[in-house]
Amino acid sequence: MTIKRKPKPQWLRRAAAAAAAGAVVYVVAATAASTDLASAWEMLGEKNQWALGILKSQLEGVWTTGGLPVGAAMAIGQSPVLLSSQEAVLELRQTEEEDDSPTGGEDTEGGREERPTPGLPAEPSAPVAEEPAQPETPLVFADNGVQARTLTPSSPEGYIVTGDVYINNRSDKSFDETLFDGSFAAKLSEEEGPKVLILHTHGSEAYTMPPGQEYEPSGESRTTDCAYNVVRVGDELARTLEEAGIGVVHDPALYDYPEYSGAYGRSLTAAERAMEEYPSISLVLDIHRDAISDGDGSPYKVISNVAGVNAAQMSFIIGSDGGGLEHEGWRENLKLAAALQQHLTEDYPTLMRPISVRNSRYNQHVSPGALLIEMGAAGNSLDEALLSARLLGQAIGEMFLNKE
Repeated sequence: MTIKRKPKPQWLRRAAAAAAAGAVVYVVAATAASTDLASAWEMLGEKNQWALGILKSQLEGVWTTGGLPVGAAMAIGQSPVLLSSQEAVLELRQTEEEDDSPTGGEDTEGGREERPTPGLPAEPSAPVAEEPAQPETPLVFADNGVQARTLTPSSPEGYIVTGDVYINNRSDKSFDETLFDGSFAAKLSEEEGPKVLILHTHGSEAYTMPPGQEYEPSGESRTTDCAYNVVRVGDELARTLEEAGIGVVHDPALYDYPEYSGAYGRSLTAAERAMEEYPSISLVLDIHRDAISDGDGSPYKVISNVAGVNAAQMSFIIGSDGGGLEHEGWRENLKLAAALQQHLTEDYPTLMRPISVRNSRYNQHVSPGALLIEMGAAGNSLDEALLSARLLGQAIGEMFLNKE
């Protein structure tokens, strides 16, 4: 049954309109000298209950998501302080009522950016704004002045596609989408001790800092100062994992300095030594950063818009035995990368670039949970890479600890 309300008599509606008009005039006068919403509301407080009552009566109409009744909107519109704080007025109104409605999740902007042709970077018209699990305080990153692009595939042509994950097979090995069913061999050890090893085969790789935040370089886009290179990104990833309850061993050694050649051999020795000391290690994460430039040789950074700031796009590099070195378990590394990328992409659609499978094994034969991760590019700022490290650490914690 539908219950209809009886219309109010004409004289009653006219009296209410006159009272509302008077309230509008009084609200404007009373709040004209106010500098913020709190002071404006206080001026309409205990000594002005009649005006406050009339104004509140106009706020008793039909409430919509993000809107006010016409009468209330007119009243608020005449006061610059209240107009600039319309959302806060809504909140003040709602705190006076008992909220018996179910709580729902916040909406996020949907849609996907247009994807460029495989192998060709393109700049989308507008980055996808994505809602992170944190932070409570809005982030503000200084601009480092480098051109930004968001790289995503424009079509499945040239890729192996599973779910939302694009894979670029640059190896001599053959596989297709039937390899991926969401399963992978890697899992956290039940032994006591740290579960993750973070190291850096090319630890001196650094980023482009904003003016006033420069570092002492040891080469082009490189520094031995671990407050500015990828070792600092590893610190952030380790901290995030530990906050999730996953123990970490972080090796800050620079295996590419002073000599670049032989870095993978040196980092392999370190990984094997750490895994012998801590048999509980299940995941081995080798953190790098990429170097990308356009056809003219000008560097650019790769970004994903997250809550109004740039996060550095990440990519997984998966080695195989295509180069002749023994690595029979490379498919399990790849399956782990695909599952983790799918997990990240569900919350941050443009955060990950396509997975790249190569002939070189990159020391990934040490564990079915071994990954090489490119955290942005030389053109990215350190802040952008640190944000991505936090998002990656949270995703690993969610996936391995079932913290959805």
